[in-house]
Amino acid sequence: MAKRIAVGSDHGGFALKKNVIEELRKKRYNVYDAGTHSPEPCDYPDVGFECAARVSRGKEKRAILICRTGIGMAIIANKLPGVRAGVCDRPLEAVSAREHNDINVLVLAADRISVRDAVRIVNVWLSTRARRGRHARRVDRIKEYEQKVFKKNI
Repeated sequence: MAKRIAVGSDHGGFALKKNVIEELRKKRYNVYDAGTHSPEPCDYPDVGFECAARVSRGKEKRAILICRTGIGMAIIANKLPGVRAGVCDRPLEAVSAREHNDINVLVLAADRISVRDAVRIVNVWLSTRARRGRHARRVDRIKEYEQKVFKKNI
């Protein structure tokens, strides 16, 4: 089975996204590119929602979103059920985010990291497994709260 991942950015993350996709393809990932496809201004919620929705619906297990600060993309991604998105600026944060929070959407801040750092962060995030025990129990609690919220609003 091919490794699949969705990747998306707004115009502020467009250049970094191209480099991240190139690295993922070198690692033989089947990449779904949710856009944007140019450096022209666009609205990050549209791209972030599309990418995170693919994770929420189970089309991909993971996604990467990129904007200037990472904040906007993380906000929109975390609106979808089953999505746990986190902004990581360093490899150690990516390890912690995977081990402790089992994040399935990595968000990168194009204004704060280099291409080299982005590649390191992505590689660490992809190779780190979620921990069991107390960390899994806490992620399960997040899932329980999420189910309560979405049951009320659907």
